[in-house]
Amino acid sequence: MSHVPPDSLTRKRAYVSAARNQQARHTRLRVIDAASRLFVERGYATTTMRAIAAEAGVSIPTVELLFGTKAQLLHVVLDVAIAGDDEPIPMLSRAWADDAQSQDDVAGFLSAVAEVLRESQLRSAGIMLAAYEAATADPDIHVLVADRELQRERTAGWIVDGVLGRASLRVGLDRAAAIETVWMLMDPVVFSRLTRHRGWSPERYATWFADSVAQLLVASSPRS
Repeated sequence: MSHVPPDSLTRKRAYVSAARNQQARHTRLRVIDAASRLFVERGYATTTMRAIAAEAGVSIPTVELLFGTKAQLLHVVLDVAIAGDDEPIPMLSRAWADDAQSQDDVAGFLSAVAEVLRESQLRSAGIMLAAYEAATADPDIHVLVADRELQRERTAGWIVDGVLGRASLRVGLDRAAAIETVWMLMDPVVFSRLTRHRGWSPERYATWFADSVAQLLVASSPRS
């Protein structure tokens, strides 16, 4: 009888486990990608788990095993769309935030922020609009939307603090009002209306966002 060394068995098990994990992650990303497309094209309410499974080329039980409910799947889809990947790293703890914070002046800081915001909006605005529509009739999605808007408020606060670290606010404008201004400029509905209805390019939106924040918040910024 042949004898297989224990270390060979350990390596084999580790290889099999890594291969399975990679396959499971690939399947998970396929489902997320399929759900993203269908939520935007058909809307959340009319997109079924069966349709998502068919689009991803997997079974319905596989989708349910990976994500649970459709609302939970939307939660994940939004997170991935906003961040650009499925890594469990908060947006403000990523390398782009360090890059923005390394900028010396307001213009450089806002330019770095606007570039990331542009890409995030491209990926997530359509999905967020589908969530807004569904939230009127689905309590789970209403909670999800409220959480995402709170996250946007926290990001707006981070942006305002970045501006405050480099310049003074306009006379009569306090931090709370500044956050509300940036929060509104970041609204995915605004991005959608400008790019889909007014024909703006994403690059024009990014420039407009950075310029608008500077003009509306910074004391020394020229007003048009």
